[in-house]
Amino acid sequence: MTANGKADLHTHTSQSDGLLPPEQVMQLAAEAGLQAVAITDHDEVGALDAAVAVGNQLGVEVISGVELSVAHNGYDIHILGYFIDFHHPPLLEFLNYFQSERVRRVHRILEKLATLGFPVPLEKVLRKAGAGSIGRPHVADAMVEEGHVPSYYEAFNRFIADGKPAFVPKVRISVAQAVSMIDEAGGLACLAHPGQNLTEPIILDVIKAGVDGIEVVHPKHTFSQRELYRQLAKTYHLLETGGSDFHGGRKDDEKLGEYVIEYEKVEKMKARKIKT
Repeated sequence: MTANGKADLHTHTSQSDGLLPPEQVMQLAAEAGLQAVAITDHDEVGALDAAVAVGNQLGVEVISGVELSVAHNGYDIHILGYFIDFHHPPLLEFLNYFQSERVRRVHRILEKLATLGFPVPLEKVLRKAGAGSIGRPHVADAMVEEGHVPSYYEAFNRFIADGKPAFVPKVRISVAQAVSMIDEAGGLACLAHPGQNLTEPIILDVIKAGVDGIEVVHPKHTFSQRELYRQLAKTYHLLETGGSDFHGGRKDDEKLGEYVIEYEKVEKMKARKIKT
């Protein structure tokens, strides 16, 4: 399919909490006619080498990305990094630390589930995660397989979502630390899906911390939210980004390429990167 001048800058693979391997995500991107796609796995860059290789074969530009988990004033915030050097040693060292903390978190979640009477073998969760970044989605899948719940969503809603009986908080860094880490890896830092849970004062705090852009287009954003974020981008000279937050076809997931931005906005990102 001919490239349509569109870019989806928010996708996940099986290296984090997506269902599909990077090769399949890239195939879907080509079928959607996308000119560019960003792979932005959670605290993980392991999919990027494969994605770039397949993207080159299919004629789809791959923007190297990552989605970092941060915290500010009690809010869980995600910062997207674009055009990062995903072989940058300090970045990899930090992400390896994050992965070890994810494993510790899963251990604690399983301990809580066992206490509640719903034991889940660690080996099964590890198998679900494969070589990727382990997390609650893999626990949920394993709970379904064990017969404890009928669906992935019930596992979250009853047991492992924030505030539920088996919830364990994730280790998070500050916004400033995430921005600095992305900057040191040669990338651009952008606030992800502010419309999901952030108030305008918190958004302004993130902007003041030095992000380069804000995600305007996202499946969870209303029309009025998009307009607000566009205005904030203009006021604070931020880049506008956007994407489908694709996870490979889970319930309520959006199709890859359904929420996109014009490729000219990618060119503006590249121009900003050259100046920094």
